[in-house]
Amino acid sequence: MAAAGALPAEWIKNWEKSGKSEFLQLCRMLSENKSHENVTFRDIQQALYELANHVVKGNLKHEQASNVLSDVIEFRDDMSSILADVFCILDIETSCLEEKSKRDHFTQLVLACLYLVSDTVLKERLDPETLESLGLIKQSQQFNQKSVKIKTKLFYKQQKFNLLREENEGYAKLIAELGQDLSGNITSDLILENIKSLIGCFNLDPNRVLDIILEVYECRPEYDEFFVPLIESYMYMCEPQTLCHILGFKFKFYQEPNGETPSSLYRVAAVLLQHNLIDLEDLYVHLLPVDNAILEEHKREIVEAKQIVRKLTMVVLSSEKTEEKEKEKDKEEEKTEKPPDNQKLGLLEALLKVGDWQHAQSIMDQMPPFYATSHKPIAIALCQLVHVTVEPLYRRVGVPKGAKGSPISNLQNKKAPKQAESFEDLRKEVFNMLCYLGPHLSHDPILFAKVVRLGKAFMKEVGTSKKLNSEDRMVKFQSDGNKQEDKEKMEILFSCLLNITDQVLLPSLTLMDCNACMSEELWGMFKTFPYQYRYRLYGQWKNETYNSHPLLVKVKAQTIDRAKYIMKRLTKENVKPSGRQIGKLSHSNPTILFDYILSQIQKYDNLITPVVDSLKYLTSLNYDVLAYCIIEALANPEKERMKHDDTTISSWLQSLASFCGAVFRKYPIELAGLLQYVANQLKAGKSFDLLILKEVVQKMAGIEITEEMTMEQLEAMTGGEQLKAEGGYFGQIRNTKKSSQRLKDALLDHDLALPLCLLMAQQRNGVIFQEGGEKHLKLVGKLYDQCHDTLVQFGGFLASNLSTEDYIKRVPSIDVLCNEFHTPHDAAFFLSRPMYAHHISSKYDELKKAEKGNKQQHKVHKYITSCELVMAPVHDAVISLHLPKVWDDISPQFYATFWSLTMYDLAVPHNSYDREVNKLKVQMKAIDDNQEMPPNKKKKEKERCTALQDKLLEEEKKQLEHVQRVLQRLKLEKDNWLLARSTKNETITKFLQLCIFPRCIFSAIDAVYCAHFVELVHQQKTPNFSTLLCYDRVFSDIIYTVASCTENEASRYGRFLCCMLETVTRWHSDRNIYEKECGNYPGFLTILRATGFDGGNKADQLDYENFRHVVHKWHYKLTKASVHCLETGEYTHIRNILIVLTKILPWYPKVLNLGQALERRVHKICQEEKEKRPDLYALAMGYSGQLKSRKPYMVPENEFHHKDPPARNAVAATVQNGPGGAGLPASLTINAAKLEESTAEETDKLKEKTQGAVKVINKTANATPKVTTSNGNSASNSKIIKEKDDKEKSGKEKDKEKKEKTPAAIPEAKALGKDGKDKPKEERANKDDKTRETKEKTPKSDKEKEKAKKEEKTPKDEKSKTVVTNAESKFAAEKEREKEPSRERDIAKDMKSKENIKGGEKLSVAGSLKSPVPRSETSESEREQKRRKVDTHSSPSHSSTVKDSLSELKDSSAKHYINHTTPALSKSKEREVDKKDLDKSRERSREREKKDEKDRKDRKRDHSNSDREVPQDSTKRRKEENGTTGSSKHSKSESPSDSPRSNEKEKEKNKSKSSGKEKGDSIKTEKMEKSSSGSKKESRHDKEKTEKKEKRDSAGGKEEKKHHKSSDKHR
Repeated sequence: MAAAGALPAEWIKNWEKSGKSEFLQLCRMLSENKSHENVTFRDIQQALYELANHVVKGNLKHEQASNVLSDVIEFRDDMSSILADVFCILDIETSCLEEKSKRDHFTQLVLACLYLVSDTVLKERLDPETLESLGLIKQSQQFNQKSVKIKTKLFYKQQKFNLLREENEGYAKLIAELGQDLSGNITSDLILENIKSLIGCFNLDPNRVLDIILEVYECRPEYDEFFVPLIESYMYMCEPQTLCHILGFKFKFYQEPNGETPSSLYRVAAVLLQHNLIDLEDLYVHLLPVDNAILEEHKREIVEAKQIVRKLTMVVLSSEKTEEKEKEKDKEEEKTEKPPDNQKLGLLEALLKVGDWQHAQSIMDQMPPFYATSHKPIAIALCQLVHVTVEPLYRRVGVPKGAKGSPISNLQNKKAPKQAESFEDLRKEVFNMLCYLGPHLSHDPILFAKVVRLGKAFMKEVGTSKKLNSEDRMVKFQSDGNKQEDKEKMEILFSCLLNITDQVLLPSLTLMDCNACMSEELWGMFKTFPYQYRYRLYGQWKNETYNSHPLLVKVKAQTIDRAKYIMKRLTKENVKPSGRQIGKLSHSNPTILFDYILSQIQKYDNLITPVVDSLKYLTSLNYDVLAYCIIEALANPEKERMKHDDTTISSWLQSLASFCGAVFRKYPIELAGLLQYVANQLKAGKSFDLLILKEVVQKMAGIEITEEMTMEQLEAMTGGEQLKAEGGYFGQIRNTKKSSQRLKDALLDHDLALPLCLLMAQQRNGVIFQEGGEKHLKLVGKLYDQCHDTLVQFGGFLASNLSTEDYIKRVPSIDVLCNEFHTPHDAAFFLSRPMYAHHISSKYDELKKAEKGNKQQHKVHKYITSCELVMAPVHDAVISLHLPKVWDDISPQFYATFWSLTMYDLAVPHNSYDREVNKLKVQMKAIDDNQEMPPNKKKKEKERCTALQDKLLEEEKKQLEHVQRVLQRLKLEKDNWLLARSTKNETITKFLQLCIFPRCIFSAIDAVYCAHFVELVHQQKTPNFSTLLCYDRVFSDIIYTVASCTENEASRYGRFLCCMLETVTRWHSDRNIYEKECGNYPGFLTILRATGFDGGNKADQLDYENFRHVVHKWHYKLTKASVHCLETGEYTHIRNILIVLTKILPWYPKVLNLGQALERRVHKICQEEKEKRPDLYALAMGYSGQLKSRKPYMVPENEFHHKDPPARNAVAATVQNGPGGAGLPASLTINAAKLEESTAEETDKLKEKTQGAVKVINKTANATPKVTTSNGNSASNSKIIKEKDDKEKSGKEKDKEKKEKTPAAIPEAKALGKDGKDKPKEERANKDDKTRETKEKTPKSDKEKEKAKKEEKTPKDEKSKTVVTNAESKFAAEKEREKEPSRERDIAKDMKSKENIKGGEKLSVAGSLKSPVPRSETSESEREQKRRKVDTHSSPSHSSTVKDSLSELKDSSAKHYINHTTPALSKSKEREVDKKDLDKSRERSREREKKDEKDRKDRKRDHSNSDREVPQDSTKRRKEENGTTGSSKHSKSESPSDSPRSNEKEKEKNKSKSSGKEKGDSIKTEKMEKSSSGSKKESRHDKEKTEKKEKRDSAGGKEEKKHHKSSDKHR
């Protein structure tokens, strides 16, 4: 029971006082509330119910209730009915209760209220038993019987007319009346009067008459105009439902299992519906099947479709196949029993035929989507209706030119849909009809074509009045009136057209059986859409449409099945037949087919070629769909772009990329989408997809980017376009003209050319700093290379394919590129370079036209003028790229010139041109000899070859003229290039840092360019350019540059070094070449004079012999760096150095022992990496094999730089006593070689000793003028040193003897073998050091004095100058090295070790060179000579300074020094001196050697372990190289086999010798003689002083030192 919520308990308690009035008030209020009728009705019911309920419960007396109810009953008219309802509910409730009292209360209440509710109402609503108890009926049973009888009479008895009363004649007359000829003046009104008469006369049943009228109408359907008004008038006499019932009865008649409803009946019903004579809802219920059955059938179809799909995708074994087929046959036979007609569909078809679209639409809405149109007759009827509706508009705008077309007659029906006259009308009805058709438009290809043509016409109209702006994804129109309304209408129409395409056209195409014409027709409309819309449509088609219809689900499965069948059988051999099958399949279902094909390509890359070839039978639409499918496959988020090892790009991506390239090149597919995809990926900071761009550009434009280019190809790449195409690429790339044009158009039309370049240039660093975070270093390198290579390739494509105007219009100026777009400088110049070239050539042509002067000079002058015009703004622009101090050393003009030229401008590759021309000649000869070739083809081929040959020759000539002009221009510019306001050294640093290094790793051609440019600057005799310093910088310590390269950069860096080495090797190979190309060139001046001075004496030049020493030093440096990198164990170091070494193999290693050292290290790598890192193993093995093959071309060291045989004997002596000193450079180096030959231990020890000595000398050299040499130890050491020295001398003599006995080469090998890794580095250092030492030592011996006397004759001043300059130039180089960022760390280490050992000596040296004030070099050398004269007695300061610098120069300077002095003596004199030296020294050395040997053996044991450690210790190596292992302690650790004692002795000797020798060199003879006698004593004392002073220096400010020293020297 409902809770008594409405009546509060207080009301009941105080009923008489207040409750009654409250209740009445409530009821009155509820009754008056008219606003919510049903709500108040319920509330009143509730109030009355609760009142009565209180009576039943006994809370209220029935009299009280009846009194209040009598008042309430007046509030509403229907109150008595409401009260009866309440009694009815209480009757049911109380009858269920067992408590009798409540039932009694209820009956009393009803009795009390009988006067309020009528008996009849109560009899209707109360139970018969209750009525009996109330006394309203006598017996309930009788009452029940009576009610049943009445119901039967009312509802179940039929009233029939008396058939006997009807006369048949009446019906006969009726039929005659209706069947007469209606063509005359007979109207429906007339006939209706007759019918009425017949009914009255013959007592006819009016319903039957109506039935007969309908029958006759069925038989005479053509008389619509007669029958419809007749029925309409007749219906005024009948009940409205009658007509519907009669029709329904007719339809029922045919609902037997095999019944077939006649179409005439459907037509009559349709016409009546159209004229609204019956309601569809009334008729619809009479039709079968019921809606639920239709829904079930639809669901069943979907399930069946899915089962078919499952069957097709399942792998079925052959035995199961046959069973399955039998089962399917049985099922089909069962299905043949026909279900009864679907009357709803029949009626629908009829409605469509008569053109009643409204009713047809409402029937279709009752059914599942596309259920109705999936029945062909309905689809065709609807298509027919659309044909009729679009006819006028199609005739006006859609018919193609020249086509007649068959006009379609109009429906003779005023109520049919209005025909479309404009595009706006299409929206009203036609688009709606098409949407109901959906994929079943496929039944009518003609209508399909019409709709597409209308769409095309609409887009054409829109095209004239609007612009599709794909950026805003909005259709922007600029209509003539520019009315907002028109614009909106157009937009709506366009979106409708897209919807129709999506929901109707594409699904219909799917169901058409390979109709290529429809596909092309559709493309005619599609190509007017921007690609964004097209791709969206394809996406819906591929991913959604196929799942929306059972039929399409089946088609999709069948397509995949067929695609699998074709792909399994596709090979290179059957491309044509398979291609045709693919074509057929693709016309209707391209998305599904391509999706499957691409999935196969991603797995098997060997399918790419056959698939690309087999796609030639596709339509334009299919190609476009293919582009979309490719992009979708690329963007697949589920696919990993990296392999599991995270170090390489996944193979699926590589396969797709190369497929992309091939397919876009071969077929005319629109590229915009793909290019935009790559750009979007780059914007998102993802560079993986650049692989696609790289492939597309490579295939379409024939521009190949590979690091594997041979030197021949590279050479060809420096020529013109024709030569590049013929000889520059691996594959002969033909016919790229069309495809590259297509690529260019796509880039320009969508403004992607520059954005892609800039994004790539920015992404290079993004790869490292953003993208590369978590990735493996190897992968980051790969991505960086890919990004860079693609940029180079893409830039190359733009440069060669864009017209000058296009290019200049798109590429901003260099400062904008760098400062606003943050493009790295190398990339910015790379993009701007073609622009400058275009600009200059166009200006040049203008000037030539202006004046016809044909002389060569005029031409050059014009060329130079045009260069100035174009480059002047560039010179201004580049100033903002770097800090102002940069421009102190190099001019913006030089910087811009360097970055704007290319190899094409510097040299003509004559060899390449000749090679290609010869190839063509051979080809022509082959064509002549070919008997089988048909003559016309022969002729064609020969013509082609001749034309090519002429083109090449013409191009060569053109390039030659161009190069001559450029060189002429450079000649004029060169004087302003290098300003060198700080130092030459600084200038070289800036040149390398800002020009050479960034560009040499940009591309292979740039690497070659950089090397050529350096040579060119040298050949042009550019002021302030020190070629020596430049080369020295490039070859010294390449570790950091190598370590910081990616794989491809290492390859380019290797090429650069290779070209640099080639030049150096050429100069090294022949004295004449050297004299001719370097002899008196300012680049080979060894005195760094004040800027602006470039003349100088012959003696200031580096002579040939010393140059060879320098080259040896460079080779040694390269070996040292290589060994270091190979031993780090770092992947990048090892990989890069192996790449570099492979590239420089033609020119390095040339020296046997260096080659052997490398070979051992590489062999070790091979063993270690075989299992761990197979790629390193492969690289190492490759290099190792090539290295072995080069071995026969390697030479022993003494052949590489001068060591004549007689000098061998002298070696020992020179080392001990230093007699032959200045005159014997060669002997010293040989000495080193021989030392190697003696036992490994001895060599090492000796080397160390010599190094020690040299180092010491170096130190002293730096120190004050009085000082000779100091060991870096305190004075107390000096005595010990003397003793040791003596011992050492004897040791050395023995060594020399041994050397003489053994042939040179073998011992070298032995030494190398024994001492493993260490030797190559140490040997070199030792040799070089020894050379220095000998020079330094010699002055003290008598022989030296003799020599010195002889030398007196030669101008000593010159010698001293040379020495100084040499030293200084080398120092400068060192310092610059220190400045170079890439080498900072190395230098820091070096500095530390040197400081420890030498006590600050290095710093002071550096100081003297770095002094900021440019000092006049000439004056300096003069002052030095004076100073030398002054100083001779106290100490040979000048020579010590020289040596000092020499040691800093590491080897090379030492060699220079010696060689400078050499020329003064004739060789014969040298030899005599050598012999004397040897005799004396032998005796001493024998004694010493005995002692030494013992020492060595002891130490050997102690230090055998440390020997192994040496190679890994790069700092030690550096020290050795720099000659820094001065003190005996250090020497021990570095090469354990050296005896520290002997070392120190050696040093002492060397010191004393050198100090003497220095005097000899630097001073006039008289002084020299005096000094030599006193020098020995003084030297040690001086050493100590120097040491102390140096320590002080290093602690003090560097600047002070610089000034102090320079002033010292000047004094």
